[in-house]
Formats: sequence, C-alpha cells, structure tokens
Amino acid sequence: MNKVGKLLHTRYRVNDLERTVAFYRDVLGLEEIKRHKSPRGSELVFLKTAGSEELIEITCFPGSGPVQVQPDLTHLAFEVESLAEFEKHLAQHGLKYSDGPTTSSSGTTFAFIDAPEGYEIELIQKKL
Repeated sequence: MNKVGKLLHTRYRVNDLERTVAFYRDVLGLEEIKRHKSPRGSELVFLKTAGSEELIEITCFPGSGPVQVQPDLTHLAFEVESLAEFEKHLAQHGLKYSDGPTTSSSGTTFAFIDAPEGYEIELIQKKL
C-alpha cells in the first residue's frame, strides 16, 4: 500500500526544554516516556497522555537558533471531563484560560490555555 500508517508523534521545538516539559507533566498530566539526545545534538523528550497512543515530542536544538512561535499557528487539543474542575487545577498552578470556555452549537464546550513558548492548548469537554 502507498499510504502512511498510524500517527506516531507530533514535535514542538522549544527554547526552554525543562520548563516546557514541566508544564506538560505537571499542568496537563502527561507522562514522560523517554528522553535522549539525537545524533545531531537535539535534546528530545517524548510525552504521552493516558488516553492516546500518539506521543508529543518536545525538542530543544539551540544550534538552529531561537524558536519564535507565530500566534494562532498550531495547537494541541485534549479532552477533559470538566472545564470547571480543570480551571480550579489551573489556578493552583497560577494559570487561567486565555480564551473561553465557549459552548458550540453541538453542546461541546472548549477553552484555551497558553503553554510555554507561545504554543496554544485547547481543552474540550464533550457534551454532558
């Protein structure tokens, strides 16, 4: 067959690897699966959420210059049970939603938070 298989991972390049990994681990609850240095010198950390097989690769490669994330370029979306409860969790980390919560015509509610480096995270609560 001439088509790709399953999605394996999505990469986000960052300037501050440890700060970003701490955000994904401590705020979003992702698990660090592996960490290593690539042959060309990139520091790589792979993270996973309990409900998915796909990984998120956070990488730092200072040799290619600083990362400058364009606004509204890309985002990751995660499902949450309750946006109200997650908002309380965010407050414990000194964070708040940057947009929303907003309920769509289908009854799904979503909100956004800003991750380190300017990447955006969408949180989605399915219709109750």
